[in-house]
Amino acid sequence: MTRRPLLAAVLVLATLAGCATVTPPAAAPDPLARSYAGRLAVKVEGDDARSFSAGFDLQGSDVRGQLALISPIGTQVGRAVWQPGSVLWQSADGERRFDNLDALAEDMLGEAVPLAALFDWMAGRPWQAMPSRPLSDTEGGTGFRQLGWNVQTARISDGVIVAQRRLPAPTLTVRIKLDTP
Repeated sequence: MTRRPLLAAVLVLATLAGCATVTPPAAAPDPLARSYAGRLAVKVEGDDARSFSAGFDLQGSDVRGQLALISPIGTQVGRAVWQPGSVLWQSADGERRFDNLDALAEDMLGEAVPLAALFDWMAGRPWQAMPSRPLSDTEGGTGFRQLGWNVQTARISDGVIVAQRRLPAPTLTVRIKLDTP
């Protein structure tokens, strides 16, 4: 399995024909559940093979949710579904399981990307589970620093969020353009 299709995919279901469907009991609604859709671009400085862009549909919260990645022609290339202690990645290459969202990101990108924090970052605020501080003028001004990432929120009203991690190398940049800011 090559890393390039997986990257285009996290960020990303083989059709299962003839399988019985079991409807699980309804879960209690998640008061933190949110929904975001838009475009996502990940750039790994000096390594174009690990850089990618995709459409996305993100629903739920950092505790329970799902992320679908969509190709430029509009087909779903992969989907992650998570709950406490378990993440299921589904793509045309099959299914893979991970202990948490960080392990999924590390496996798919070869880099640590705090996927659980994205829900709050896309709302223009730090993730409540970890400490943060405002960015200084020399760091870009509007936004905050959290988990080693500078999160720029100057264009949040346009639905644009840029998060960048410089250390450890290589520099990793995540750009998000939300469909509805």
